[in-house]
Amino acid sequence: MIDNIIKLDYPKDRMEIHILDDSTDETKTIVQKKVSYYKKSGYNIDYFNRHERTGFKAGALKDGMKMAKGEFIAIFDADFLPRPNFLRLTLPSFDDPKIGVVQTRWEHINQSYSLLTELQAFQLNVHFTVEQKGRYQAGYMLQFNGTAGIWRSSCIIDAGGWEADTLTEDLDLSYRAQMKGWHIKYLEHVTAPAELPAEINGLKSQQFRWMKGGAETAKKMLPRVWDSKISL
Repeated sequence: MIDNIIKLDYPKDRMEIHILDDSTDETKTIVQKKVSYYKKSGYNIDYFNRHERTGFKAGALKDGMKMAKGEFIAIFDADFLPRPNFLRLTLPSFDDPKIGVVQTRWEHINQSYSLLTELQAFQLNVHFTVEQKGRYQAGYMLQFNGTAGIWRSSCIIDAGGWEADTLTEDLDLSYRAQMKGWHIKYLEHVTAPAELPAEINGLKSQQFRWMKGGAETAKKMLPRVWDSKISL
């Protein structure tokens, strides 16, 4: 993933790369060597390993915000491999000052690996191409999917920042931002390839996290949505 991010077609002096890592195994040494190599090659890249995993991903993103200097923050999970033209295709959407988030469609590197990955790909394709695209075109509220998207930093701050009281901090912040008047733009034609869980335990862990986090966010946000002035 780090090798892939380095290939993004964007001026070196206008892009900073932050590796936010909560790992406690040999990953730390591997990443440090990789970051050191690219730093010596002239890239503005830094590695941040947290000793305390408070808040997990939300905590990492919150800490990362303190060090990010740019106005636009692209977020990629460790198994995502965006194409070199990702930033060139997405950043023009922010010419509209109301756009706070741009979300792209997930692609699947290992879709044909097994029946399990084929079924996951089908489910995710329905979510993006039917649900996300349909809701966007109808003008309904959308969600940031946690990765393969870009946030305007002022939108994150205005919406209250990353909060770790749900397992789906991306869904939570999406709704808080939209209730503040920001818009999410979905780009069906821009894709970011990623790896699907290839074995059942990985899938079960992922789905548990998504389902529980969705329920937590509903419990947290639905009262605010109902009490808001947003139309039905």
